[in-house]
Amino acid sequence: MNRRTALALLASSLWLSGCEHPPYRLDLLDLPTGSAYTLASGDRLRIIVFGQVNLSNIYAVDGAGRISMPLIGLVPVAGRTTVQVEEAIAAKLRAGYIREPKVTVEIDVYRPFFVLGEVTTSGQYPYVNGMTVQTAVAIAGGYTPRGAKDYAEVTRIDRYGRPITAAVPINYPVRPGDTIVIKERWF
Repeated sequence: MNRRTALALLASSLWLSGCEHPPYRLDLLDLPTGSAYTLASGDRLRIIVFGQVNLSNIYAVDGAGRISMPLIGLVPVAGRTTVQVEEAIAAKLRAGYIREPKVTVEIDVYRPFFVLGEVTTSGQYPYVNGMTVQTAVAIAGGYTPRGAKDYAEVTRIDRYGRPITAAVPINYPVRPGDTIVIKERWF
């Protein structure tokens, strides 16, 4: 085989390798089975304290991961489940305000997700239950002509507060707070 043939084969193999998506690393993003949704900044909570109309309201989780309630003040909620927040609020109310508080915490609005890269309208969008990367791209106006349509990169904050990025297929489920990046394809 002469040098020209070898160079042509090398160039074509490099050119074709640009067509492939990176290997999927779904194991990096998956949360343990049965793990509950943990709260973070951007979530809005509907809190009901039975028999206490002035305490029952919708509260936004601030940038520090807390909510501010009348009587008891700041309550840290980041990294906790709704059940844990119910217990924390009930404990604070029990400490001098209400004898036997009955508290319910529900998620009113999930924190938004973000779509960046080769989409028509990059930005922040409200989360919808059951969405995938493909539906997130549709919400962002679809792909640009140069967008890679077979995979995306998703960045998610793990349970230790560290961001983890992995390549995923377009049918991968999106979670609140995810950042989706659509890469540019080579041709």
